[in-house]
Amino acid sequence: MSDAILQQLVDMSRYLGDPNRGYAILGEGNTSARIDEETFYVKASGSVLGNIDGGGFVAVSRAKVLALLDDPSADDAAVSRVLLEARVDPGETRRPSVETLFHALLLRYPEIKFVGHTHPVYTNMLLCSKQAEEASTGRICPDHVVVMAAKSVFVPYVDPGLVLAREIRARVEAFVREEGALPRAIMMQGHGFIAVGDSPRTVMNITDMAEKAARIIVGAYSLGGPVFMSEKDIARIYTRPDEKYRERRLKAEGG
Repeated sequence: MSDAILQQLVDMSRYLGDPNRGYAILGEGNTSARIDEETFYVKASGSVLGNIDGGGFVAVSRAKVLALLDDPSADDAAVSRVLLEARVDPGETRRPSVETLFHALLLRYPEIKFVGHTHPVYTNMLLCSKQAEEASTGRICPDHVVVMAAKSVFVPYVDPGLVLAREIRARVEAFVREEGALPRAIMMQGHGFIAVGDSPRTVMNITDMAEKAARIIVGAYSLGGPVFMSEKDIARIYTRPDEKYRERRLKAEGG
């Protein structure tokens, strides 16, 4: 089973890292996939998503990584040490990505099996702007709602690594309390984008839609500003039976 999961992760990562899409270049971005209740694969630091293979991922213990989030004394040295100690294979020489922390906390939710973190060009235009929160979390059309749900999590800029993981944890937990559901996307100011889902196709669909919407929104700002959907209209699309059916088909077929 783990071999099949790893191959799915490789395929998803290459899709997200295809330089023609502009989601990640060089060593940017990272991806992960749940292996079982205790372990997951995560991109090794320095690997390139666009040409990654199975050797570009490291299997790590989720519990060992998550322990860092509740350790008030944890510093950069502790993060480096624990990431190495969390490797499942004692003979492993590669280092897990520094963002392994937020992958671990997201993969603790049973509904989330794959995570894709990228730096899409147009999405980051929004996230690096003065209107970052409004621009990156508003909804502009029905397809935007169908694929990305009614709301996304917005995270103001904080230091990547441990601080970011703690901030994501707090904001995702607040989102779940308020919305009664997990987010599909996390928007990180001045940083990038995270898509989560139960399959590689879901993660790819969410990333594709986020970037398409961002391109439209960037263009709309040049024409006087985007017209975001109202909460009433968003709720209507999000709960329509026919749109729920289309959402399921998109997950299954990608089209």
